[in-house]
Amino acid sequence: MTELEVLEAVRGLVPAIRERAGEAEEARRIPDSTMKELAETGFFRLLQPKRYGGFEADPVTFYTAVMEIAAACGSTGWVASVVGVHPWQLGLFPVQAQDDVWGADPHARISSSYAPTGTITPVEGGFRVSGRWSFSSGCDHAGWVFLGGLIPGPDGVPVGMRTFLLPRSDYRIVDVWNVIGLSGTGSNDIVVEDAFVPEHRTLSFADTSACHCPGNEVNTAPLYRLPFAAVFSTTISAPVVGIAQGTLDAYLKVTRDRVRVSYGGQKVAEDPHAQVRIATAASEIDAAWALMERNIGEMLRTVESGRELPVDLRLRTRRDQVLATQRAIKAVDLLFENAGGRALAHGNVVQRGWRDAHAGRVHAVNDPERALTMYGQGALGLEVTDVMM
Repeated sequence: MTELEVLEAVRGLVPAIRERAGEAEEARRIPDSTMKELAETGFFRLLQPKRYGGFEADPVTFYTAVMEIAAACGSTGWVASVVGVHPWQLGLFPVQAQDDVWGADPHARISSSYAPTGTITPVEGGFRVSGRWSFSSGCDHAGWVFLGGLIPGPDGVPVGMRTFLLPRSDYRIVDVWNVIGLSGTGSNDIVVEDAFVPEHRTLSFADTSACHCPGNEVNTAPLYRLPFAAVFSTTISAPVVGIAQGTLDAYLKVTRDRVRVSYGGQKVAEDPHAQVRIATAASEIDAAWALMERNIGEMLRTVESGRELPVDLRLRTRRDQVLATQRAIKAVDLLFENAGGRALAHGNVVQRGWRDAHAGRVHAVNDPERALTMYGQGALGLEVTDVMM
């Protein structure tokens, strides 16, 4: 298969994913059948290195698939995006870590929780890890997990941050996910009780920012020389933009025949105010995607040419990523406000889209002030030291 054939196969699953959206929400996790079918299309191998059976695909192809999945079911799109990007990150780890995971199972899946809420203790050959991490989306469908942790110096002050890779046998999942948006993502807690993580199963955040990681020794494709801040942040915004598109599609389908009783039986489709909202929402969604696609594509072409990624491109990518989420939220709000009382019903796609989009907005990487401050600093010629750029 080619990456474009994978995309077409994913599109073939969209109707079934849409039909299961309510099931996912009620179960508070993605149905096993959906994860199985997505795996069979090759979706989870799009960003996986070729040496382990992956496609090393253009990330724009991956994000396109994510948005189409999210348009059908926000929770499924979110999990697909987050779990689907992890093969890319594993490709940055030392070769032994990649062999540990994919040597046994090239189809292994990884969930994550990057906030450094646990305790990391350096020991000979690696680290002892303990603690509790939250919001590990899709963890029930994964056999490994990425966990963020701060490395303490001799005086206890952190000297760096790393991602730690642990197998399912080293942690347990605590079912706490009972929320109003992205309800089907199963973003439960991960608890680790004094597990040993060897040095080779760790990855420095500083290395991912410098785009110089141990995995680059074997995974030499330009894909693996992109910054984590760009790839992961777009992974979070893409499903939110997809949710907005799905909300617009659902709104249009209903609005074509909807009648307002309080306005003398006027068809909403004939209301110029509704028409303006539709045009504005559609433009916001298109702008969000167009800028993300442009920036990720330009990053990939820059790396392919052997040039170093300029700081202004990194900052622009983060600026447009966080504003993509803002634009998606604006689009969803415009539509929800004009959708009428029936949109409040349980199971209505428009209200689910509103809840899911706003739930995605609160992810830390979608903090607009932080990302936009970085861009402003760079535009003014000030030094930007944030690793998430």
